[in-house]
Amino acid sequence: MKKIKLIEVRSELGAGTRGASMGVDALRVACWDKGCDYFKRFNSISVPDLNYTLFDRDLFPNAHRIDSILTVQKNIANAVEQTLELDMFPLVLSGDHSNAHGTIAGIKSAYPDKTLGVIWVDAHADIHSPYTSPSGNVHGMPLAMALNIDNLERQINDPAPETVFFWNSLKKLGYDGPKLKPEHLVYIVVRDTEEPEDYLMNKHGIKNFTYAELSKKGPEQVAAEALGRLQDCDIIYVSFDVDSLDSKFSKGTGTPVEVGLTVEEAKLLNYHLLQDPRIVCYEMTEINPTLDTENTMAENAFDILETATDAILHREFNKTAIH
Repeated sequence: MKKIKLIEVRSELGAGTRGASMGVDALRVACWDKGCDYFKRFNSISVPDLNYTLFDRDLFPNAHRIDSILTVQKNIANAVEQTLELDMFPLVLSGDHSNAHGTIAGIKSAYPDKTLGVIWVDAHADIHSPYTSPSGNVHGMPLAMALNIDNLERQINDPAPETVFFWNSLKKLGYDGPKLKPEHLVYIVVRDTEEPEDYLMNKHGIKNFTYAELSKKGPEQVAAEALGRLQDCDIIYVSFDVDSLDSKFSKGTGTPVEVGLTVEEAKLLNYHLLQDPRIVCYEMTEINPTLDTENTMAENAFDILETATDAILHREFNKTAIH
């Protein structure tokens, strides 16, 4: 039976608001408060972050701190690749969502010949580039890195050559070329996008299961349809941003958005998604306890994390029993 390995990534270099570096520890506090042994049950490693560079002058207005982010993502990619090569399941707990591209790079590096699908549960599309981002926050760019898309048709910025160098280096991390195709990306409850992102979603026909659709069909049906859309994929990565939750459950995140998942819906959605044996990696991200009261977000997220973990273990147990 595959063992789960926790990969803790405290980097918050890609976020516009400070505090996501404390998300992993907020989950640990939630675990202690619950009297749970979760963090004793699994081996964990902590990926080196460069959060100290937040005090340095930022030289990249169209992709803030992209030089340090490249270094962090190399560290993440190595940790994920090594975990997969040891035939373990990497469960990534990360600060901000820019880190997800490091995870994808590690998966693709471990499985260069396999077709990768991505299920992105998030309020945001995260498909900007330095050419299109209105904020320059790199946590809005991980999927553009993975898809190898600049979206020059919707260019509003003229990034400096140094920015372009680091951007192109990120796009090549782990695998030189697109790590997935747009048709192998599925969004769930994305609802806060900018025009350049809408343009790409329409151009490539990227499916977004809206909250209205999820409310109507239920989490189990949406999970089944999302996985069905990735029927041509050999392996799948699920990325869960806590701002996919409705903002009444998600004060403790950098960019909360109304009309999102309830905690119960998120638990069911993650549980049914993670039943699929093709899923080789799961990530939870963007918990920011500095924006919260009484660690509410981390406590909600920890409940979701326990459910997701149970699904992975249940699936692996069944697979072992069958064979």
